[in-house]
Amino acid sequence: MCPTTKNPNDTAYEDASGFAPTRVISLAVVEDPSYDWRREAIEGGSLRHVDLHKGVNGWASPPGDFFRLRGPDYFSSRQKYPSGEWLLRPAGVDWLRSANRLDNVVGRRDNRIATALRRAHSLGRARKAFVVAVNLQIPGRECHSAVFYYAAEDPIPAGSLLYRFIHGDDAFRNARFKIVNRIVKGPWLVRTSVGNHAACLLGKALGCNYHRGENYLEIDVDIGSSAIATAILHIALGCVTEVTIDMGFLVEAQEEEELPERLIGAVRVAQMEMSSARYVETRDVGKEGRLGILH
Repeated sequence: MCPTTKNPNDTAYEDASGFAPTRVISLAVVEDPSYDWRREAIEGGSLRHVDLHKGVNGWASPPGDFFRLRGPDYFSSRQKYPSGEWLLRPAGVDWLRSANRLDNVVGRRDNRIATALRRAHSLGRARKAFVVAVNLQIPGRECHSAVFYYAAEDPIPAGSLLYRFIHGDDAFRNARFKIVNRIVKGPWLVRTSVGNHAACLLGKALGCNYHRGENYLEIDVDIGSSAIATAILHIALGCVTEVTIDMGFLVEAQEEEELPERLIGAVRVAQMEMSSARYVETRDVGKEGRLGILH
């Protein structure tokens, strides 16, 4: 298909990103010995980092326990359990618009996350950092991309399911890449069409492209590749400022030894406004503009 599902009470949890909602970044922060590239990435996007419970027109980090995934005995009991802590930490969100579809966003020279990582590298930091980005590509008169970034500061454990996903081929990725969603707030029509606590293998349902760099993997999900997905999306976009949704991304466990499932990462998008998207040129940035080595 692609080339190369018991919910905790929300009020019991704080945003799990580790950073308070704010967007103020200064040169002094960059020069500070305690400079944190992930903080810069989280605070600098066009879509604000907001409070998990009260924030609007922004994003937050819902705890993994908001999602129920396959437990350690799933294949015998069919039981799902709260996911627990994510495998990777949140590293920001970009809400972008462009004349044409945006592919390989992390590989662009002007990408915020790539820039923050380069700055960290110049300071001798984050040498082992690895980024997984999920780019939901939304068709329309203007193309939009919602890009969710997750980062590991230490090497991904060799032989783990996530390691195999990162280093595997596209056939393996397509068979395993999964989204689980949870409608936190929204009209009945959206809840009915999107589905609450729904799960989907994106690589089988939609067209996906995988862009592998030396220190990142980006998964571009072409929503326009499915007429059904496009129709559902248009329903949701028609009342997007009334919708709050939690999304979790994972590699599906299909063997006993791969259990229990764990989220790569999760994001809450809260009553987002289309006008918040930042415009991005789509001209070719060339190989010299890439972060890492593309395969």
